[in-house]
Amino acid sequence: MTTPETQPEPEFETPAEVRAEAVLLERAIGGWRGVIDSGLPTAVFVISYVVTSRNLRSSLIAAIAAGVVIVIWRLIRHEKLGQVAAGFVGLAFSAWWASRNDNASDIYLPGMLTNLGYGMAFFISIIVRWPLLGIAMGLLTGEGTSWRKDPVLRRTYAAASWIWVGLFFGRLIVQTPMYLAGWVEVQGIVKIVMGYPLFLGAAYWTYRVLAPVLAQKRAEREQAKLSESSDSEDQA
Repeated sequence: MTTPETQPEPEFETPAEVRAEAVLLERAIGGWRGVIDSGLPTAVFVISYVVTSRNLRSSLIAAIAAGVVIVIWRLIRHEKLGQVAAGFVGLAFSAWWASRNDNASDIYLPGMLTNLGYGMAFFISIIVRWPLLGIAMGLLTGEGTSWRKDPVLRRTYAAASWIWVGLFFGRLIVQTPMYLAGWVEVQGIVKIVMGYPLFLGAAYWTYRVLAPVLAQKRAEREQAKLSESSDSEDQA
């Protein structure tokens, strides 16, 4: 029979056990490469727009060229192109939209609409009590939607989802007046600042909100397993 003195101490923070939070953070961050992939084309566009005395066509070509260089560089290094490809498609569409309307500010409109869509998705998911962070974690852990049976997890995932609501709507609140005023250069700088740096911050605070609660839940499950094992040995 295993006594309290000989009962092994459970390790609740093994790499396997923290994998869900770590993977969520890693995928959100995408490495520091994401900073370059998302910010470089915008920076090139703004610089070119200033240098060429607001020549929209030349600035759009420069931005697209920067995107192409990033894609080629990733191919040469045999790196995954998922995020890069999605970013390039978004860049190409933004450039086409701005060129079509002959309005430099319109290069930012698709991104603003994307923020609106993501913000609404997170907000609605909280209201209907299916927070998107919970769905994501269910997929990462393989637990599906079992988290919905736990009030603590539901509240935690909802709280973490509010971080992303604030991120996406915060971008809109700041950038919409600039878009309407036609502050192309200023909005480009703000877009870079509010882009991946804020995304990294949101990912970090999401991790900080989720990690303690998920660690506690793992500890409770492990303790329950140890109790069941001890009971079984006592009965034997």
